[in-house]
Amino acid sequence: MAKFDLNAYETVDSRIKRFMKDYEDGRITTEIVAMDGDIGKTRWVVKASIYRYLHETTPSATGYAFEVDGTGMANQTSALENAESSARGRGLQALGYTGAKSPSREEMEKVQRADKSAGEAQVDWLAEAAKCKTKEEFRFLWTKARSLNADAEVLMKIQELADAVSDT
Repeated sequence: MAKFDLNAYETVDSRIKRFMKDYEDGRITTEIVAMDGDIGKTRWVVKASIYRYLHETTPSATGYAFEVDGTGMANQTSALENAESSARGRGLQALGYTGAKSPSREEMEKVQRADKSAGEAQVDWLAEAAKCKTKEEFRFLWTKARSLNADAEVLMKIQELADAVSDT
């Protein structure tokens, strides 16, 4: 696996500062859209809505992210906060606020944490898929599984399960 340099990635804070400089009336709101799992292993799904103008009622962009309590060092105490930062970064990325590399530094830190813990335990992606209730949750899971090099067969099964979920 290729090594990456975290210093090559822009922070979410830096993206927020650039956005606010461009849109003084802009705002970013976040909301928890899902929270499930046992205490200490809660999975947090956060949505960020990016508004460029004060009068906007529909966001110019959105971003979603999830984290799980107890996975990696930072998520021992700050999984929700990490999910919120990543969601903001993804929303800003959708508006073109990216550095030389598209993912934020925080997202790459998440990848680095996952790489370090990959040797400790294999993820049962299909068991995780069984917990998903919405297409968005399946999308998050599929993206995470793909980023951690899950089998193509597993990715296809997650996609099939997602396709079977009603959009309503």
